[in-house]
Amino acid sequence: MQPLIDNARRFGQRPEEFAGHAEGQSPEVLFITCSDSRVVPALITGARPGRLFELRTAGNIVPVHGTGHPSGEAATIEYAVTVLGVSDIVVCGHSHCGAVGALVRGDDLTAVPAVRDWLAYAADEPKPCDATDPAVAQAVQNHVLTQLLRLRSHPCVERRLTEGRLRLHGWYYEVHTGAVRQHDAGTDAFETL
Repeated sequence: MQPLIDNARRFGQRPEEFAGHAEGQSPEVLFITCSDSRVVPALITGARPGRLFELRTAGNIVPVHGTGHPSGEAATIEYAVTVLGVSDIVVCGHSHCGAVGALVRGDDLTAVPAVRDWLAYAADEPKPCDATDPAVAQAVQNHVLTQLLRLRSHPCVERRLTEGRLRLHGWYYEVHTGAVRQHDAGTDAFETL
């Protein structure tokens, strides 16, 4: 923890670099990804402060709109699209994802009931794939596509898509290589960026 504290002290000693941020934000992209500590959106994209609006959930899950319960995920999506006017949304899954792996393998999650309930509530049954693959690559890629479909259930997203003012992107990040692949609708495959 101490190295993190030391960096935070040094970080706060450059106020001139951050003064403009007090005027507001105008990010271009809503970046939806997993809470996994190995996935760092600003590092992956090279984005400086103010360029990405982030939504991080266990398993980069996007709940279907209109579940009857308020959710931070729905509020974040609505705010990014309606108030901030992002022009792009990226759903970025990653290799070696514990949440997707647990779904694919059918892991017993009784020891972590909040995780179990989140995955049961927010994730569809995974499509059959190789559960022995430690990277769960195919499962994660299928999962990303499912989350892109779920985004369309949000009225603000569907409206902006219809108006041609929003684009959706599915990414797959390999934590063990740093490679990023994007879903190509033409080939229905994840291709290297």
